[in-house]
Amino acid sequence: MAALKERKVAVVGCGFVGSASAFALMESGLFSEMVLIDVNKEKAEGEALDISHGLPFAKPMQIYAGDYKDVADAAVIVVTAGAGQKPGETRLDLVKKNIGIFKSIIPEIARYNREGILLIVANPVDILTYAAAKLSGFPENRVFGSGTVLDTARLKYLLGQHLSIDSRSVHACIIGEHGDSEIAAWSSANVSGIPLNDFCEMRGHFEHEKSMKEIAENVKNSAYKIIEKKGATYYGIAMSVRRICEAIIRDEKSILPVSSIQHGEFGIEDIALSMPAIVGRSGVEGAVPIRLSDEENKALKASADTLKEVLKEAF
Repeated sequence: MAALKERKVAVVGCGFVGSASAFALMESGLFSEMVLIDVNKEKAEGEALDISHGLPFAKPMQIYAGDYKDVADAAVIVVTAGAGQKPGETRLDLVKKNIGIFKSIIPEIARYNREGILLIVANPVDILTYAAAKLSGFPENRVFGSGTVLDTARLKYLLGQHLSIDSRSVHACIIGEHGDSEIAAWSSANVSGIPLNDFCEMRGHFEHEKSMKEIAENVKNSAYKIIEKKGATYYGIAMSVRRICEAIIRDEKSILPVSSIQHGEFGIEDIALSMPAIVGRSGVEGAVPIRLSDEENKALKASADTLKEVLKEAF
């Protein structure tokens, strides 16, 4: 096995999400080498060329199309390959289709690279993260999904809009499935350390239940709304991929709600879903126990059960 290049990334899948992620990663300056891999080699070549032509405005970098042997020395392998979500289709409808695709992709990656980090972005991300961990044989800390990082960003954005404040000052997260059974963890939400409801009242908002329900619904339906209007979502997730890669490459120990296999936390076992975790150079370095109400805890277990049912049918 080749020694890893700390500043090399591989992007597997050059659809909307893969190519937008590749562009965001080029802009980030995190990497000096990026290989794009797609079943349609010409598409990968076209994307590599297109992005490369902007390099005079960015940091020096080598960007090229390749095949699986080129992942051998990549520190991070971003897997976006899979069938896209169609209008009216839930993320879970995609399961069987995409597990089939993963059965051909993941063993190929593992054949050439055993030491890198596998970042799963394809949907349904929780099921595919679990599948990738089992199919690759990688240690679980080095296989995780983008999870609810984007959903959490959507929640912070909407709360920022609601309160007319900088969304970066909002500390709140979406947990559970990246999909229809996701949970807004309101119990632990705050704005710069001030409990959310108290801050809402400072800003003249008093109908907490109504607002919370509305915002959580908007977060959950964001992807469906965007797909309906423009056919696919890709910029938000590309920026989420960039953020996760920053945490890995800079060994930031950032707390992000990535999807990883759970082992008894909150009574959840042997399924991948999103909970806040410390993310650094070795991947998921530990879970962060957040405060949940009984109702949120119950909803989290229901989310895990939903995913387990799907997994049982599909894998």
